[in-house]
Amino acid sequence: MNKQINLRVEGVDCPSCVGPIEKAVCALPGVNTASVNFNTGKIRLDIEDGGVDVVAIEKTINKLGYKLAKGDGGAATGGLRAWYYTKKGKLVLFTGVMLVLATLVYILAKNAAVKISGFSIELYELGYAIAALVALVPMAKKAFSSARSGSSFTIDTLVTFAVVGAIVIGASVEAAVVVFLFALGEMLESMATEKARKSVKALADLAPKMAFLVQGEGVSEVAVDTLVVGNVVEIQPGGRVPADGVIVQGSTSLDESSITGESIPVRREVGAQVYAGAINTDGVIRLRVDKTAEDNMIARIMNLVEEAEAGKSPTARFIDDFSRYYTPGVLVVGILVGVIPPVLFDAHWMTWVYKGLAIWLIGCPCALVLSTPAAITSGIAAGARRGLLMKGGVVLEAISKVSTIAFDKTGTLTEGIPKVTDIQTFNGTEAEMLSFAAAVEVTSSHPLALAIVDAARQHDLTFSRAKDAKALSGRGVQGKVGNSVITIASPRYAVGISKIGDAERKVFSDFEEDGKTLGVVVKGKTLLGVIAMRDELREDARDAMEQLRAMQIKTIMLTGDNARTGRAIAAQLGMDVQAELMPDDKLKAIETLKTQGGVAMVGDGINDAPALARADVGIAMGGGTDVALETADAALLREYVGGVPDLVRLSNATMKNIHQNITFSLILKAVFLVTTMLGYTSLWMAILADTGATVLVTLNALRLLNFKT
Repeated sequence: MNKQINLRVEGVDCPSCVGPIEKAVCALPGVNTASVNFNTGKIRLDIEDGGVDVVAIEKTINKLGYKLAKGDGGAATGGLRAWYYTKKGKLVLFTGVMLVLATLVYILAKNAAVKISGFSIELYELGYAIAALVALVPMAKKAFSSARSGSSFTIDTLVTFAVVGAIVIGASVEAAVVVFLFALGEMLESMATEKARKSVKALADLAPKMAFLVQGEGVSEVAVDTLVVGNVVEIQPGGRVPADGVIVQGSTSLDESSITGESIPVRREVGAQVYAGAINTDGVIRLRVDKTAEDNMIARIMNLVEEAEAGKSPTARFIDDFSRYYTPGVLVVGILVGVIPPVLFDAHWMTWVYKGLAIWLIGCPCALVLSTPAAITSGIAAGARRGLLMKGGVVLEAISKVSTIAFDKTGTLTEGIPKVTDIQTFNGTEAEMLSFAAAVEVTSSHPLALAIVDAARQHDLTFSRAKDAKALSGRGVQGKVGNSVITIASPRYAVGISKIGDAERKVFSDFEEDGKTLGVVVKGKTLLGVIAMRDELREDARDAMEQLRAMQIKTIMLTGDNARTGRAIAAQLGMDVQAELMPDDKLKAIETLKTQGGVAMVGDGINDAPALARADVGIAMGGGTDVALETADAALLREYVGGVPDLVRLSNATMKNIHQNITFSLILKAVFLVTTMLGYTSLWMAILADTGATVLVTLNALRLLNFKT
C-alpha cells in the first residue's frame, strides 16, 4: 500500500528551488515520487507503506537550506514589517552590516596608508573578502547539498563560483556587493512570491470560524469545523454564511461576490442553495448544513486552485527543460570566455577572467525560470477571486489559442427557465389538453415539463399523475391518463404518430420561427393541440457574443432544439447554429470544428459532458455545482455568459504577461552580455541585472491580480 502526504516547505520562492528538493527527496528509500508545487510551496509525496518517515524527509530538506513549515506556514514573508523574521531577511541584514564594517576598515586603512604603505590595501581587501565569504556560506551550502543530491548546476552554484573567483582575482569589494545584492534580490523575490500566494490563501479566510447553531428553542455559538451535515444554523444581517446549505427559514439578499464575483446582492428564499463565505445583507435566515468545513465551496475552490497551480503550461514545461541545459551551458561559456582569449591570443588574464565571472552572474536563469509560473499563479488566483476557475496552466494557455467557442443553448445562452407563451387547440378544449399534458409532465423534472405543469396550475386546473410515464429518447414523453395514452412530443415525432394537416404545420412553423419550443399533445393518435414555450435569452448573452466577435473568435450554437427555434435564437445573437443535435451529434460537431483551430465548448456540465470533454477547453456554467467543478477544464461560478469573454481576456492577459517577462529577461541578458564583452559591465552590475530582472518579472506578474471582469 502506498500513501500520499503533503508538506509545506519554507523558502521555496524560485522555480529553480524545486528541482534539487525533488531529486533529494526522491533519493530517499521508499519514496516513489516527490512533486513540489512552487506556487504554494507544498511538496506532495507518494511513499510506500513502511517507507521513510517525515523526520528523515525533514532532515534532507534542511540540508538543502530549507525547512518544513509548522502548522500553516511559519513566519510571514509578505511585507516589509516581517522581512527581518525570515532567514533571507536576516542574511541581507547580516551582509549589509558586514559591508558597513568592511567599509569602515577601508576608510581607516586608507587614512593609515601614508604611514604603512602596502599594508592598508591588504587590510581593506581582506575585510571585504571576509564579508563576502561569511555571507556566501548559506548559498555555498545549498549549492553543495544540491550537487550531492544530483543537481550539480544551480543558481547558487553560479553565484558561489563567481564570488570565490572575484576574491581570488582581487575584486573582493565587488564580491561583497554581489553577495549583498543577490541576497537582497532573493528577499524581495520571496516577498513578491508570498504576496501572490496570500491572494489565494485569502480565499480560505472568507468562511467564518464560528457559527450560531440552532438547538431546540435556543441558539449557541460553536466552531464551524464542529458542524455536521443536517445541523441548522442561524445567520444574522451582516454575518457570513458558515457552511454550504439550503435556506429552511427566512429570506434575504446575499452578497456572493467573494465566491462568484457577482457584485450585486442576490435575493435568496426558502429552498435556495447558498455557499459558505456569502454575506447576509438584510434578513435573518436559518440554513440546513449540507457540507462540512472540509468539503464546502471555498475548500473545493482552494483545492482546485492548488491543483491548477501545480499543473504546468506548455510554455512553463519548455522553460523548465531549457533551464536544465542552460545553467551548465552558462558555466561552460564563462570558463571559455575567461580562458580562451589569454591562452590563444595572449590577452590579459585578469581582464578576461573577470569577464568570465560576470558571464556567470548575468547567466543566472532566475528571471527566465520565474517568468511563466509567476504569471500563471497570478492569473489563476485572479480568476478564482472573480468566479473564474481554471484547472491548470495548460487550460489557461489553451484558452488563448481558441478560435471557435461552441455554446449549448438551454441554460447557457438562455435562462434555462422556459415559460408557456401560447396554447393552440385543434381538438377538444384548452383546459382538457393542458390537464392531460400536465398529468404526464408532472412525472418529469425537465425544464419544459416544469413549464407546462406551472401553466396548468396557473389556470387552476386539477390533474392526476399519469401512469407508466416514460421518456421517448429525446423525442418527447408519454404516459397513461385514465384509459388514454397521452404523448407530448416534438413536431417531427408527432407527424409519425398522428394525422397532421397543412394548417397545423403552418401553426407549428410560425411558432418555431418566433424561437419557441413546441410540445405537441396527442391523445392516442388524435392531435389535441400544441403548447408553445420560450426560454428567454440571458440578459448579458448579446453583449458577450459581441465581445467575442470583437476578439475575432467565431461563435456557434449547438442545440438539440428544432432548426427554426435554433435559427431564431442564433439570429438574435449574431452567431452560427447547428440544431436538432443528439449528444453524439454534438461530439461530431466539436470534432469538425477542431480541424479549423482550437475549440472551447460551453455547457451546463451535465448534459454536455461528452462535448465538454472532447473540446480543447470545456467550460461549465454550473453556478458552483459539484458537477460543474469536476467535469470541465474551467468553470464559471456565476451563471453569467459574460464570464466566457472574461476568461478569454484573462488568458490573453496572462500569456501577454508571460511573453513580456520572457522577452524582458532575454533582452536584458543579451544587453549585459554585450556590455560585459566590451568591458563596460562590472560584477555588481551583472548580478543586479539578474536580481533586478527577477523582481521586476515577479512584480509584472502580480499586476494580473488586479484583472477586472
